[in-house]
Order: sequence, then structure tokens, then C-alpha cells
Amino acid sequence: MLETIKQTAEYLRGQIKGEMPRIAIILGTGLGNLVDHITDKQYIPYSQIPNFPISTVEGHSGNLIFGSMSGKRVMAMQGRFHYYEGYDMKQVTFPVRVMKELGIETLFVSNAAGGMNKEFRVGDVMIITDHINLFPENPLRGKNYNELGPRFPAMTEAYDENLIAIADSIAAEKGLRLMHGVYVGTPGPTFETRAEYEYFRVIGGDAVGMSTVPEVIVANHASMKVFGISVITDLGGKEIKEVPSHEEVQKAAIKAQPVVEGLMKEIVGRC
Repeated sequence: MLETIKQTAEYLRGQIKGEMPRIAIILGTGLGNLVDHITDKQYIPYSQIPNFPISTVEGHSGNLIFGSMSGKRVMAMQGRFHYYEGYDMKQVTFPVRVMKELGIETLFVSNAAGGMNKEFRVGDVMIITDHINLFPENPLRGKNYNELGPRFPAMTEAYDENLIAIADSIAAEKGLRLMHGVYVGTPGPTFETRAEYEYFRVIGGDAVGMSTVPEVIVANHASMKVFGISVITDLGGKEIKEVPSHEEVQKAAIKAQPVVEGLMKEIVGRC
């Protein structure tokens, strides 16, 4: 595993022009247009990167992008990998391992999520303050490599409180409606039943999705600072009978893009 990570990182070092970034962004469903705000872009397709999986989900382009945003060098994943695609957890989180090897210190993650908090509306942007892991496999299961992180990493501040405070300050300045909540990570690929939405709400969840948690676990294992955002693309619960489609989820995510893009740009600039 260590050699595979180093091999991929070494390939990317040989391809990247300019200074190595310290900030990485994983762009979720419908949020890939944030790359339009990256200047001096250099695209590296996943298909060209040794040991990288290939994203199979509509709305996930499949490129690593290096460039500048808000005066900072950044690395962006345009498309991520999911457990439901058939990848194991080490494959899903492999890019985060490579990021750390390249020197990434801060990771921004975004996703589309279904909301069960009664205060949420479709199109809301939620800062992830914590998560509940309902995946059947942990990405740290198996042999631990001390070079990558400790055997039993703490997850008490999985999402960096200083970055959350910066986001709240920006929202106050700009008058943005910004929600806070707990993200529930599930394996998918089915959308949730009404009873499942209610269950997730009862156990402390505000939004639910099929990604992010594995990547955040590995980022914390590697001592990265993490900031997470969910776009609420649909609502669920006992009283809601509408059935979401992937196309509707994408449309709702795209509608929220201006808020997400503006927030991300500002936070990156103030890191």
C-alpha cells in the first residue's frame, strides 16, 4: 500500500507545473463547476493516473485539477469514488492518501444530501459539524501503517471548528442562509425509505448521503484539517412521499452552486 501511494504521488509530482498545493477540494454531485473559479488550470484525467480508480457516476467528470483559487494553490477532484460503485474502502479513499503524500494539509469536501431536519429546505447549504458512519466497512480496517497515521485515531473533531467559524463569519457578512448539521453516511445506492429517514433523524442525523465519511476518516487519520458542506437536494420523512431521482438531485445541487462556490472561494482565501 505504501509503495502504491508513493508511486502515484511521484507520477503526479512529475506532471504538476508550479508550486505544490496545501489545499485540496473534493467536488460532489452537481458541484463540479467550482473548477471554473480555478485559474491557471492543469487537468490530469483519472484514467492517466497510475493506481487511480475511474468514477462511473453521472455528474462526476473524473479529473484531478491543479491551479489557483483566491490566491492559493489548490488541488481539486472533479468526481469522487463511491462504495456503491463496487470499490472497496481503500480504493474509495486512495486519493486522500495520495493527497497527504503530496503535502495536502487541509481538505474541503462537498456532497449532495437528503435532508430530514424539519428546518431544512431543498437547496439549503449545510455545514457538516459531525457525522454518523453507517458504512459496513471502515477504511482503516486491516493493517495500520504508522507512516500514514495512528492505529486508533480520534474523531472528536472530525470537522475543523476554526474553518466552521470562518464559514459562519462569511455567511454573516454576506447574509447567506447557512445551516449546520450532522451528516449520516450510508452505503447506497438506494435512496432512503421514509422509515429510514425517520430513523436517521431519531439517531441524531440532519442529512444523509452515500459519500464523504470514508474520505473524512482517512483525512483525520492523516492529521488533515477538514471542512465539509452538504447541499440539501431533497427532503425525506414519514410525511413526505415524493420520490427523488438522480436527475432532480443534480438539478438541486446545481441551483445551490452560487452559494457553495462563493463560500468555498472565500474560505480558501482566508485559510
